[in-house]
Amino acid sequence: MTTSRYDAIIVGGGHNGLVCAAYLARAGRKVLVLERRHVLGGAAVTEELHPGFHFSVCSYVVSLFRPKIIRDLELARHGLEMIPLESAFTPLPDGRSLCRWPDWHRTRREIAQFSARDADLYPEFGLAMGKMAYFARELIDNPAPDPASFDPRELMRLLRLGKRLRSLGPDLMHLNTQLLTMSAVDFLDLWFESEVLKAPMSVSGVIGTFLGVRSPGTAYVLLHHYMGEIDGAFRSWGLVKGGNGQLSNAVASAARASGAEIRTEAPVSRILLRNGEAEGVVLDNGDEIHAKVVVSGLDPRRTFLGLVGEANLDDAFVTRLSRFKFRGSSGKVNLAVDRLPEFACRPNDNGRADHLRGDIAIAPGIDYLETAYDEAKYGDFSRRPYINVVIPSVLDPSVAPPGKHIVSCFVQYAPYHIKEGADHWPNRREAFGDAVVDTLAEYCPGLKDTILYRQVLTPWDLEKEFGLTEGNIFHGELSPEQLLFQRPVSGWAHYRTPIARLWMCGSGTHPGGGVMGAPGMLAARAILKTNAT
Repeated sequence: MTTSRYDAIIVGGGHNGLVCAAYLARAGRKVLVLERRHVLGGAAVTEELHPGFHFSVCSYVVSLFRPKIIRDLELARHGLEMIPLESAFTPLPDGRSLCRWPDWHRTRREIAQFSARDADLYPEFGLAMGKMAYFARELIDNPAPDPASFDPRELMRLLRLGKRLRSLGPDLMHLNTQLLTMSAVDFLDLWFESEVLKAPMSVSGVIGTFLGVRSPGTAYVLLHHYMGEIDGAFRSWGLVKGGNGQLSNAVASAARASGAEIRTEAPVSRILLRNGEAEGVVLDNGDEIHAKVVVSGLDPRRTFLGLVGEANLDDAFVTRLSRFKFRGSSGKVNLAVDRLPEFACRPNDNGRADHLRGDIAIAPGIDYLETAYDEAKYGDFSRRPYINVVIPSVLDPSVAPPGKHIVSCFVQYAPYHIKEGADHWPNRREAFGDAVVDTLAEYCPGLKDTILYRQVLTPWDLEKEFGLTEGNIFHGELSPEQLLFQRPVSGWAHYRTPIARLWMCGSGTHPGGGVMGAPGMLAARAILKTNAT
């Protein structure tokens, strides 16, 4: 059956697809969004998995989401409310702990317990990283310049970038080179001496990558996580009230308010091609829907090798695409508990626990993190993994029943390619969950007795349920060779594809992953600029 024609069909109702739809609809285009699952948001979803507990199932914090999108789409009017995280807590197995706070004086006292020198240098480091993040912010809010192009507009873009880089001065230019080439640990070694401080800072360099904290190139990913902003506060991280799915719902509401049509439980089986051009999609039920352009919010592999088909692509393009690395390395464990967890190294004070009003890093040392990575390199999940824990119900009681809490655990390493083969993950899922809970319980005695419900997501689950190839949360690794004009493939980094009238808007395009929205916004701009719709 053939239905009415649209200006644009967006395949995938993840947050980037919804952002793209909202911008196109605001420009007066007739837009249809097709989402495979029953809920919108892709990996930015909220679901009630246990009665009364509303989990941010996959992505669980927000910072990189572009302020311009919030303003343009008036997302506050559509229900978006962000709550800043207030601390960064690192418990240690020897009974000590480190907590970094918004109050610099309080943070200084905490760091000085381990190194007075580091306490003095910490604000200087933050200032330098803030300047570099401000420079990099220009890159993520605009299309990636292409150094191989002779287009005058591209040459001007490169010239402007060169001028901005030069304006940094020699010290920051040198810092930029270090960030692009060094490992997170080697870079932090230039500044700090205390491993208690360096270990939890270094893990920002490996989030979503199959690399260790000593692997070259991870310093850039560390910078990537310094580029966030919430309500004008630079380098801030926070929660979305009601869970991360409320961000997706707010964008969807803005898109609908501008006239976009959104369908859930509408899986797309393939992109409809004629004479080498995309002219619509075919749903799993056989329905054909036609449009002037098709925009994929899926990752590059699912888009080209799944919906388009290798037979419809140039061999050279397929070869380059096959080199684009996914290598999912992380999992998620979500817990519903009947009382607030208590860490032995810093007990709660009559129900108050300010150190739990932010994120908690189980990262007691560099060797600990490298050992976790070593296990993954040889095809196993980490027995003592790095865990980033957030208890969102402390700041947002609406997500759990009174007195009860959600414990959200992002976990590395959990390689997609385990030695038995990825399809054996269902047999190892619970053992992986046990390793996470056992590790956390070493710091939180009694935790196991409080668990009412447990959800374990392996990279295999992230692929099968949420469409993330190899379970990669960024639609492809954020390594230096897969950034800017090389994301996803050199020559095709401006949201266009080798298939005429087919575009991309997901995190596999520039500027990459995270709950950012920039790929969706920039793709919509590019489509409107060419008047393709």
